[in-house]
Amino acid sequence: MAYKKILFLFILIFLSILYPKEKKVLMVIAYQNFRDEELFTPKSILEKNGIKVDIASVKKGIARGMLGGTVNVNLTLNEVKESDYDGIVFVGGSGSADLFNNNEAKKLASEFYKNKKVVGAICLAPGILANAGILKGKRATCFPSASDILIKNGAIYTKNPVEIDGNIITGKGPEVAEKFGMEILKLLLK
Repeated sequence: MAYKKILFLFILIFLSILYPKEKKVLMVIAYQNFRDEELFTPKSILEKNGIKVDIASVKKGIARGMLGGTVNVNLTLNEVKESDYDGIVFVGGSGSADLFNNNEAKKLASEFYKNKKVVGAICLAPGILANAGILKGKRATCFPSASDILIKNGAIYTKNPVEIDGNIITGKGPEVAEKFGMEILKLLLK
């Protein structure tokens, strides 16, 4: 009987190696005025590489970007379970400033960081990470108008297009959305 249990465990291990769990990423956006390229470009890169992407915001429905793009928000921030995901990405745009002091957004950033999952933010959105306290002593970049928030919260502001410090990836703005997405993908596949 013991050999059947061992054989069963061996088969489970073999199958988990052969068919690894699908990776999932949560992208957090402002319900109004997220930056279109900062959502759609990384999202496309991730999905083309087999990563499942969910979209969360302060409410469900059709969210609108600064440039007119729309996306269906299928989760509210308080519905998100960190354990369901391998990473989280906070999308910038003028609306992301509304999330700087959002307790749910800050809590999610902290939970993902503490559990050593990939945490990304681009443009103004690194302000959320800074206010969550996870950028203290970390190299980070952002859109220049948000740099004061990073510095005030102890981040080492680099002004680089994309910055990686451990499991945290930050990007400067829409012009680096593709590079930002590729770096997120690399960390997820490590």
